Amino acid sequence: MTNSLPDATSLGDLSIDKALCSVRTYLGMDVAYLSEFIGDRTVFRNVDAPGLENLIKPGDSQDLDAVYCRHILEGRLPKLMPNTADEPIAVGMPITTAVPIGSHMSIPVRLPDGELYGMFCCLSAQPNPSLNERDLTLMQMFADLAAERVADHVKREREQSAIRQRIAKTLDDGGFDLVYQPIVDLAKNAVAGFECLSRFSAEPYRPPNIWFDEARLVGMNEDLELAAIRRALKALPAMPDDVYLSINASPDIITGGNLAAVLLKSGPAQLKRIVLEVTEHHVVPDYDLLHETLDPIRSGGVRLAVDDAGAGYSSLSHILQLRPDIIKLDMKLVRDIDTDTSRRSLAAAIAHFAREIGVMVVAEGIETAAEEATLRTLGIDKGQGYRLGRPQALESTLALFPHHIRRIA
Repeated sequence: MTNSLPDATSLGDLSIDKALCSVRTYLGMDVAYLSEFIGDRTVFRNVDAPGLENLIKPGDSQDLDAVYCRHILEGRLPKLMPNTADEPIAVGMPITTAVPIGSHMSIPVRLPDGELYGMFCCLSAQPNPSLNERDLTLMQMFADLAAERVADHVKREREQSAIRQRIAKTLDDGGFDLVYQPIVDLAKNAVAGFECLSRFSAEPYRPPNIWFDEARLVGMNEDLELAAIRRALKALPAMPDDVYLSINASPDIITGGNLAAVLLKSGPAQLKRIVLEVTEHHVVPDYDLLHETLDPIRSGGVRLAVDDAGAGYSSLSHILQLRPDIIKLDMKLVRDIDTDTSRRSLAAAIAHFAREIGVMVVAEGIETAAEEATLRTLGIDKGQGYRLGRPQALESTLALFPHHIRRIA
């Protein structure tokens, strides 16, 4: 065995695949693999077997009763077998001649909590009498390295599995509520619309943005966002006809195509009362695709709002490329706008820009009378925030219109 191994200090930099290749090459073996035990099967997760891909590849599996693993774990077979012909149990197993396996080394892989994950193995078709305890010690080093890598992966998988279960349960049980925050016409001092916001009741408590971020992490963001949007749209017929509903959607949900179908089901009359807010802090990867998807519903009357102007991704370039109907000033820009010259100047510039291109401006997060007065002076069209109305349940929202006949779906 003349091949060299990486220096011990660099082992931590190796991936599992490189570790398998290194140890297989050094020991002069044909196959090296890392397996995971799932139920009564061993699944090959990482495999290094050049020229033998027809024999074994990642994703393949074997019944645990058909391989050596259980016998090694329970002490009936040794971890080190330079010649399987010397082991009666191995000789009697069909896999020994079917593969064939002439020499074999195997180390159990355990997670930090002691849980058995699988096996780190090397094998060859021919006996290899040069294999010794020193080689087994070397294998243990690489198995420990693999365990570290696997532990990180398993932790992520389990965390994501928990997220998927949590979101699935929330969707099945309807474990979220919707609240509606008034959007007020600052010139008329009248409610012009509502922004629909999600509130989750599951414990431990997580803010809505965490729920949606976690859903995106595990590929369930479309399920969660569309569930909230469908429920929000059911409230629209219960509101006065001259009031619009603003709903949030991320760019990837918009470009996915399903959102347009959901909105179109609302019918022509309702489409004109829907404002679609591009969710804050999400980059738009493809503006052309976004517009291609939005064009059918915008032509039907749906308006587009860009959230967080003056903060995050809402640069002027972003606004120009989105071509929105509404610009929403970020609450951080609105805060203390009555006393902060720089905030006031930036808001004034955005308001002037909006008027030039014929776009409405909505100021978010208004909390004081002074902030509201300053925004009126700047000519801001509409506003929302605790000063003008807190988010509230649909029944409380409809109570703002005592003379309106309610038709709650």
